[in-house]
Amino acid sequence: MAPATHTALDGDQLYHKLSVLGQYDYDRATCDRYASMIAEIRRLKEQLRAVVLAHNYQRPEIFEVADFIGDSLELARKAREVRDAEIIVFCGVHFMAETAKVFNPERTVLLPYLKAGCSLADSVTAEALADRKAELRRIYPDLKVVSYVNCTADVKALSDACCTSANATKIVDAIDGDHILFVPDQNLANYVQGQTKKQIISWDGNCYVHHQITVAEVEKVKRGLPGVKVLAHPECRADVLEVADAVLSTSAMVRYAEQSDATEFLIVTECGLSDRLLLEIPGKHFYKACKLCRYMKMITLESTLDSLRNLRYPIELDDDVREGARQALERMLELSA
Repeated sequence: MAPATHTALDGDQLYHKLSVLGQYDYDRATCDRYASMIAEIRRLKEQLRAVVLAHNYQRPEIFEVADFIGDSLELARKAREVRDAEIIVFCGVHFMAETAKVFNPERTVLLPYLKAGCSLADSVTAEALADRKAELRRIYPDLKVVSYVNCTADVKALSDACCTSANATKIVDAIDGDHILFVPDQNLANYVQGQTKKQIISWDGNCYVHHQITVAEVEKVKRGLPGVKVLAHPECRADVLEVADAVLSTSAMVRYAEQSDATEFLIVTECGLSDRLLLEIPGKHFYKACKLCRYMKMITLESTLDSLRNLRYPIELDDDVREGARQALERMLELSA
């Protein structure tokens, strides 16, 4: 994967592009400052042979320096395909940067802000998973562990396969075993249970951003916008999914919105995706029944620039953890091909 080519933007052009996004304070002075930083980041990327991978939930100004924007599955694939770069800057959260390092042990992988973690990933540790796995194997000898990619590398290393929200059901159906310990997201596990004949044993974890979205919030928007299409992420609670027109991963939401004849959509996931959709599909309208992820928003242009200038903060993994995680991730890509 080679660095992307971006059109140069001055502060005024950036202001006109971003000022349509109401939840951020994009005044002209801020956009002037951002335009200068964007130009410097692009210069450093070329000088250092660096690429920037960014998750859909990142701040909109981050998209201006990203070589690729996507969901967890797409980013895992892109991290695996890096060829020409020597440095990968991951604008996302810690477990995502770990995945990039798993596939690129010889490259420098940088996370611009070390505290950009994940409440869902924090809900399971390798030690707790090992204990639960051993306990359940005594009851279900055919048990397989499928870990949602929103977990740490040492948890992935104890898993038979990873999955994302885009392919979770496909992975569960394809893996050899009728009893599946699914970690760490309980809501996604419940959704998959409704799509498969296998027995899902869920972990008690959730994404705080998705879990706090309520049916009442969704219904309020639907009453005000009759005919709006509701697109919900499977990390939401079951009652929220029941009132959605489609349950989709973030990248599937992008494709759905592009291809649908509808012009109004309620995007029920983290707000960053709505920002991306507003910027990329200006002829349609996107509304929010969502929350901001405080961890995703910890990554800023300032920290991204600092990361390139000072090579902060490098991700390191033990070889055995990296290899175990690599096998689980490769198994995911194999089963979802």
